[in-house]
Amino acid sequence: MNGRTDVMLSIGRSRLAFLAQVIFLSVNGVGLLLGSVYNMNTPDLYQHNVHHRFGWAVTCVACAQATLGLVRILGNQSGKKEQFSSTITKYQPLQNIRGSDYYRYSHDSGQGTEPNTPRTSSPLSRPSDTVETTTPPFDRRGGIPDETYGEKLSTFADNAAWRFFTRKLSWISRAWGTKCTNFLHGAIDRLILFLGFIALLSGWVTYGGIFKGTGIYSGMAHFVKGGIFFWYGLLTLGRWAGCFVSRGWSWNVAGSSSGALSAEFWESFLIFLYGSTNVFLEHLGESGNGWSSGDLEHVSISVMFFGGGLCGMLVESRKIRELLSGSVEAPPTEDNMGLSLDLWRSPATYKFSMNPMPGIILVLLGKLMSGHHQASMVSTMLHSQWGGLFMAAAFARGITYILMYLSPPTSSLPSRPPSELVAAFCLVSGGMIFMSSNTDVVEVLEAYDLNAMFVFTIVMALTAFLMAWEIIVLAVKAWVVRRSREQTHTSGQLA
Repeated sequence: MNGRTDVMLSIGRSRLAFLAQVIFLSVNGVGLLLGSVYNMNTPDLYQHNVHHRFGWAVTCVACAQATLGLVRILGNQSGKKEQFSSTITKYQPLQNIRGSDYYRYSHDSGQGTEPNTPRTSSPLSRPSDTVETTTPPFDRRGGIPDETYGEKLSTFADNAAWRFFTRKLSWISRAWGTKCTNFLHGAIDRLILFLGFIALLSGWVTYGGIFKGTGIYSGMAHFVKGGIFFWYGLLTLGRWAGCFVSRGWSWNVAGSSSGALSAEFWESFLIFLYGSTNVFLEHLGESGNGWSSGDLEHVSISVMFFGGGLCGMLVESRKIRELLSGSVEAPPTEDNMGLSLDLWRSPATYKFSMNPMPGIILVLLGKLMSGHHQASMVSTMLHSQWGGLFMAAAFARGITYILMYLSPPTSSLPSRPPSELVAAFCLVSGGMIFMSSNTDVVEVLEAYDLNAMFVFTIVMALTAFLMAWEIIVLAVKAWVVRRSREQTHTSGQLA
């Protein structure tokens, strides 16, 4: 998906977003053309695969994204045209003054400028004096557009296509139209990243010819679970870089107006959701057969997720913490005003969430799966690799909590603890190895006489590149947001 830098430009509301999306659609169109030609000249080796249909669906979503971007541009231009017309109408008398010869010298008091009044020469008035014009000051400040801008806009407005789009899309310049368009565009900007990830994985499965028959259960289980940890690592890196800083998720102090739930709450909720749903899916691949010890082991892990996620959500509940503090003595009253009020002040650590439950679940999962018995040596080593990486990620998160406990954040800026970079690296790489440890991929590795270290080294290289690329695209988004903020600030000063 060419890194989808255009998504970051679109989220940052950059003018270059639409151009980047058009370039992406052009490249994607060439790929669709070549793929269609290839499909017509080769037999279908993977009948009824999902990738073909899903690829067209993602292409339609990408086209909708570009269309909404164009609609927003046209709507903004329509609003600017209406604002220009109303401004010109309001200040038309001032604009008409430009047609008259209405100049005076800077040292002239204005005497003699009225009709039938003799002009009095001043000894200080010389031809070399500065000439002032009484053109409206709004031109110099940018309040009223000049004639050149007006002529260009009028010429553009006379275009038939422009009149058509302005008439059809006039609702976008209204408040409710702007909100609807921004919401849809923002939702697609974020959703298309996950859709592109799924399309990439389904294409890889189709190209490899794996996950056929009952192999789909093992493949889907490893891809879904490993994909969750993969995105968990990317979000962890995003938190380190400063994403969600307004919500207090970047190891910073959230604003006083922010009532958002903590990142640890959502981590616990996802753990709880996984455990509550996966309890009923662990025996799906062996439906009709008896329960084995391996099935019971997987169900136990799901129950651990269920209970650990529920415990984490309770820890993050403000109401629960208030109830737990009810056993503490009441604050000082008139009878005991001599006691220090410092005894009843909330500790500094209360301002920041340090919930260890997600980390505990992660380290236990890594320990369990790294020692989980597998049918082959390659599969056992792969599970040991991603289990060890998950344990390292949990330990890195523990170091982050220790740092935050010793020195709680006091700024709204992201703290960027270095241990979170380690956690992100381990989660991304562990998630990819998790996805690669399914039965079909292990059989392919054994068929070509490849070992687990072959997968490990490739995944480490991909992880380093992906983390570097994510930091680059987030820096591009930050640059776009800062540039837009500076332009808005400058426009506000000139208005």
